[in-house]
Amino acid sequence: MSGPAPADDHRPRTGSLRAVLIDIDGVLTVSWRPLPDAVEALREIRESGLGVALVTNTTSRTRASIARTLADAGFPVSAQDILTAPAVTAAYLAEHCPGARCALLNSGDIAEDLGGITVVGDDEGDGSAPDVVVVGGAGPEFDYAALNRAFGHVQRGARLVAIHRNLYWRTEQGLQLDTGAFLVGLEKAAGVEAEITGKPSAAFFEAVLAHVGVGAEEAVMVGDDIESDVLAAQRAGVTGVLVKTGKYLPQTHRAASGTPDRVIDSFADLPALLAQLRESAQQ
Repeated sequence: MSGPAPADDHRPRTGSLRAVLIDIDGVLTVSWRPLPDAVEALREIRESGLGVALVTNTTSRTRASIARTLADAGFPVSAQDILTAPAVTAAYLAEHCPGARCALLNSGDIAEDLGGITVVGDDEGDGSAPDVVVVGGAGPEFDYAALNRAFGHVQRGARLVAIHRNLYWRTEQGLQLDTGAFLVGLEKAAGVEAEITGKPSAAFFEAVLAHVGVGAEEAVMVGDDIESDVLAAQRAGVTGVLVKTGKYLPQTHRAASGTPDRVIDSFADLPALLAQLRESAQQ
């Protein structure tokens, strides 16, 4: 296993490192199974005294469900360590669309993380249309009928809010299509641009930093998605670390809109990199 290496001459902006923000799918796990040495690496990071936040665009599970799955696999985490895009979306809707009636298109049950949001069905019986269409994670529910209903709501004036716009994610069966592949068509057809609440939005990273109580210059973000995880974090002032696992593809890396602060082979290499960054900050 190779050690951490800087990406060209791009310098990280880390000050006094206090917290690590970690994507889950593709970084710690694939199909919820731990990647090699990931459990041990997270334990080592915890023992070093750094704050930890697991940040995910996953829309198929709630924070509590994710925490149980990871803890059962040996990861030292609780629900308080996890910030999901649906939870951030709920806060966003409460602030920007208070009292709105929301139609949700999502694969999986995330109602627990959407507390305080009024989710309505396709036919409420009173003829009234939803105020907001919320697009979550893709799955079998993203069929023609569901997408066409969403299209109709947006045509009639509903706001379009998407939890994320990831094009794909990695499972044990390989790369699978995700929301972004469908959202682009919906936006083009309706002539609108969705408001994004999860990664890569700046609002998401602001919420995460507030959750862990650190400044951007005191945090590192680790992810397998160069655009949504790493470069988005860097735009928010956070040091970005790209791992070559999960959805990582060399061609995507080469074609990216920017350069990661650091690139490592896997999450197992992260403790050594963090020790290096903390040492550099003290010099």
